[in-house]
Amino acid sequence: MSDEFSMTIDGRAVDAPATFGVIDPATGEVAEQAPDASREQLDAAMDSARAAYAEWRRDESVRREALRAAADLMFAKSEEIGRVITLEQGKPLADATMEVVGAGVWLKYFADLELPVEVIQDDDNARVEVLRRPMGVVAAITPWNFPLLLATWKIAPALLAGNTMVLKPSPFTPLSSLKLGAELRDVLPPGVLNVVTGGDELGAWMTAHDVPRKISFTGSVATGKRVAAAAAPDLKRVTLELGGNDPAILLDDADPAAVADRLFGGAFQNNGQVCSAIKRVYAPDALYDDVVDALAERAKAAKVGPGTQEGVQYGPINNKPQFERVGELVADAIAGGARAAAGGAPIDGPGYFFQPTILADVSDGTRIVDEEQFGPALPVIRYSDLDEAVDRANGTHFGLSGSVWSADADRAAEVAGRLECGTAWVNTHLALAPNQPFGGFKWSGLGVENGTWGLQAFTELQVVHRSKL
Repeated sequence: MSDEFSMTIDGRAVDAPATFGVIDPATGEVAEQAPDASREQLDAAMDSARAAYAEWRRDESVRREALRAAADLMFAKSEEIGRVITLEQGKPLADATMEVVGAGVWLKYFADLELPVEVIQDDDNARVEVLRRPMGVVAAITPWNFPLLLATWKIAPALLAGNTMVLKPSPFTPLSSLKLGAELRDVLPPGVLNVVTGGDELGAWMTAHDVPRKISFTGSVATGKRVAAAAAPDLKRVTLELGGNDPAILLDDADPAAVADRLFGGAFQNNGQVCSAIKRVYAPDALYDDVVDALAERAKAAKVGPGTQEGVQYGPINNKPQFERVGELVADAIAGGARAAAGGAPIDGPGYFFQPTILADVSDGTRIVDEEQFGPALPVIRYSDLDEAVDRANGTHFGLSGSVWSADADRAAEVAGRLECGTAWVNTHLALAPNQPFGGFKWSGLGVENGTWGLQAFTELQVVHRSKL
């Protein structure tokens, strides 16, 4: 196994006693082997992170320079690392390259983000300061949809705050994180960022391990609950960014032709494999048919294929279980009376390709409306009363994000404020930025990532009270 796909423990390339296959979703075949870390290797990674913490936390300027260097490396190697993402995740190379560029943007943003001391009293009696102190070792577990970008959402703020980290990527997409660890061996001191790979058992070992003081997890609701339960006995701090079932509500003055491109993009970006993508559209009676037709037209015109092919807009679904789930949800909806205005079935041939699908004549109570599909299938639901539509949009365990679409932005903003979610967009969707907090209500998560708020999530508050008497 080459060093670029070896684990990084204490700044060194480390192979594991066993490996597991990484599937290229465009072919359904094993494309590469990844290390399957042993429990002893996880212990070594945790010990390394703990040993590195004492020195790493001391000098903020060193941390900032290291993050800037890491950002520059992402910019310089965006296409090289992007090819690895396309191989394991499936997305088009242009999108994969932009993911690496985005990782660089996140690293640079946090390298320059200030975390000022707050002075809450300074008089003749005392000076009282509120400071943010690092926690220690962070265990980070990341998903397969944006394997590199979402890793840097954790790495950048955690390391800037003075923590060290052990990172475990999804077993579906371990290669890009392994390569990231390899590239950063000459940028970060040994032990500051350790990258280990393996299956669900490795994640369970991490969350129950006695070294980490913080767990930052992005993934499914079911796994997030298990992470929270594993963290509770040791009172580990947790940030959980979990699933979403994001509604988009069109008001009666929206122009379907004018908003269709943005609606479709908000639903089908990354082939629908985005936690905060549009998962269901609510359209008023008078606009319903036009909305369905406009979205179906775009779905039929979309170019699907291997991410390495020129001009491809959407690649395969990342993995077989998710491919089968999307197919099951679409088939269930059609069996229940829904109409596939576009798509509706897998694409014949190798790989996990599925037709971009628009489902009409579907309602709440159907699984694909009530659950998170996380794939290229979008239900469009008719409504007659706006208040009822808002209630239906809010009537799930999810609360990650949502959007409202109208010719009157003020009216849309008022409706958006009624959505029970962490981010409510007006006339757009998936407008994310490193300085904008991101998190969910209800089952969509605990805590937030990004911005000053995300940085603070990797710190503990400390009061320093200096008497002047």
